Amino acid sequence: MPTDAKLLLLNRDVIDPALRGEQVLNAVREAFVLHSQRAGRVFPVVREKLHTGAVFGIKSGDIASQDLLGFKAAGFWPSNRTKGGEPHQATVALFDPNTGRPLCIMDGNAITTARTGAAGGLGLQQFARPDSSRICVFGTGVQAKVQLHYALTMLQRRCVVQYVSVTGDTDEDFERAFAKRCSISVAWDRNDAVASSDVVITATPGGGALFDADAVQSGTHLTCVGADTAGKRELPEGILERSLIFVDDREQARSIGECQWAPELPCTEIGDVLSGKVKVERSNADITVFDMTGLALQDLTVARYLYEHALHTGAGTSIDWPW
Repeated sequence: MPTDAKLLLLNRDVIDPALRGEQVLNAVREAFVLHSQRAGRVFPVVREKLHTGAVFGIKSGDIASQDLLGFKAAGFWPSNRTKGGEPHQATVALFDPNTGRPLCIMDGNAITTARTGAAGGLGLQQFARPDSSRICVFGTGVQAKVQLHYALTMLQRRCVVQYVSVTGDTDEDFERAFAKRCSISVAWDRNDAVASSDVVITATPGGGALFDADAVQSGTHLTCVGADTAGKRELPEGILERSLIFVDDREQARSIGECQWAPELPCTEIGDVLSGKVKVERSNADITVFDMTGLALQDLTVARYLYEHALHTGAGTSIDWPW
């Protein structure tokens, strides 16, 4: 057996600067299209609650035409906040599908953040009204920040942003991050903020409905991030029935996303829209929902880009990994 095999390790300090916005958008768009064409496979998701109060999951898949195989082990550890750490934790691994040997292990936190933000941006670009300029964001954490970043990037007009923090108070760090790009302020009444917005972004742990159903007005687009486990939700009952529903994966959304609360409703995969299989017929009065649960293919296409970038630049740490 070969004794000179290597395993490449890419930590946060290598990953973060390499995650350029346009490359991430292209990789995520490719993942959705591959999924639509069934050229990339998504394996069954593992999502389990732990005795520690955390949630642990594994998302895996492959793209045969690219010899791409891998998984992301990730989850949510709320107690990390008391330790000064990020509650979302993720690690991505790539394998050689011909031998089963690991090729690369990389920090997955920034990958998860970036690819989810890019997915929300693509959904907003496809499903929100082009003249949208008023945004309501639930959450001020890492995912809320990246979702708002991509929303401001995709929308054509300078936006007015209201946000709802976990305490209900002003989050100066959150405002400072976006002050030069939009007019931003805390929302003192969440229902009023939703009612006055064209785009509503929900990026919370998914502990329950965030606003009243009748607050959502005709023409609103909702980007839903937090429902990624059975039992989680951010939308109130009755919203999905009034909406055109779009998902990253139909089966996954109906098992762990917002669609788990109304699995009988029709929904369209975003990959079918991006690939041209389905044409979106959206009127200005339609409410649209993008229910994002996250595809393994998103992690794989972004990880492939980072792996190839590291090989080209010599970044990362290569260690002996003999057979």
